[in-house]
Amino acid sequence: MNPPKCTDLDYINFLIASSRVFSCTEASKCSYLDSNNPAHDSFTRLLLRQPPDTEALWEEVKDIITPYTGFLVFDDTVLDKPYSKHMDLVYRQWSGKHHQIVNGINLETVVWTYNDAIIPVDFRIYDINTDGKTKNDHFLDMLNKAEERGFRPEFVLFDTWYSSIKNLKAIRKKGWHWLTRLKKNRLVNPDKTGNVTIELLTIPPEGMTVHLKEYGFIKVFRIVSEDGDTQYWATDLLDMQEEKRRKLGKKAWKIEEYHRGIKQFCGVERCQARRNSVQRAHIMMALRAFLRFEMQRIKTGITWFETKLSITRNAVSQYIRKPIYTLA
Repeated sequence: MNPPKCTDLDYINFLIASSRVFSCTEASKCSYLDSNNPAHDSFTRLLLRQPPDTEALWEEVKDIITPYTGFLVFDDTVLDKPYSKHMDLVYRQWSGKHHQIVNGINLETVVWTYNDAIIPVDFRIYDINTDGKTKNDHFLDMLNKAEERGFRPEFVLFDTWYSSIKNLKAIRKKGWHWLTRLKKNRLVNPDKTGNVTIELLTIPPEGMTVHLKEYGFIKVFRIVSEDGDTQYWATDLLDMQEEKRRKLGKKAWKIEEYHRGIKQFCGVERCQARRNSVQRAHIMMALRAFLRFEMQRIKTGITWFETKLSITRNAVSQYIRKPIYTLA
């Protein structure tokens, strides 16, 4: 069997360096400017060969993170596919970015964060028509996989969508603490007189201990932003103070920074392939590309933006020294 003409790292490095076009054809054009240049079919076959699991990502991060410290943050994002009519994995779904229903691929990720690090450790792709799994099913799968891999997080942080009783009980069963946001219509019992929606409570600034229906006692906080938007945060840690909740809320925001990073700098939503397996492999490679941006930032303090820009500067500098096009 002939060896492959390109490797994972060839494609990952292409994603790191490319600015606008993220296709196998473009990867071929950018690879080697000689007779050994891999054809675009070589990159397509590379993506088709990738296994459907997320082990390749874990193999790269398992020696970077410390599973028994830090925080696990769960969230999902929609990879925009506005013009995709025949692309696998694309569903009509709600986008928090556009505040409306859009065509897109739903990517669910769990990142490990400690101090300032943001390390993706696992992910799933919503494809209910194929595997029959909801987003909450994927949440539980990643939660169980994290325990299997030895994680013992200080807190599990996640958004409103994943705050079902089933998910909360699953975290409690593992002996882990959690912090999340609740919808305003969640039923709680503040004084043993009966359940009421959380929005009807008068919650002091330091929070209030209540009984969450079908779960048990939790502590809730009411946060009103400058624009009048009200959020209800909840945790199983009954002695938590508002200062700690605020710090954990900033930790939870790390995954939004991660979403911005994989979209702006790694081309995660730019793959034009139709096939399920190629889309999955491209997303995997984009997350591994992000990991390299993040490790560079941790080691040197150089931002993702500056790292990406420096690659462009180097290319421009080389062209200025040795231009291809002249008037001669």
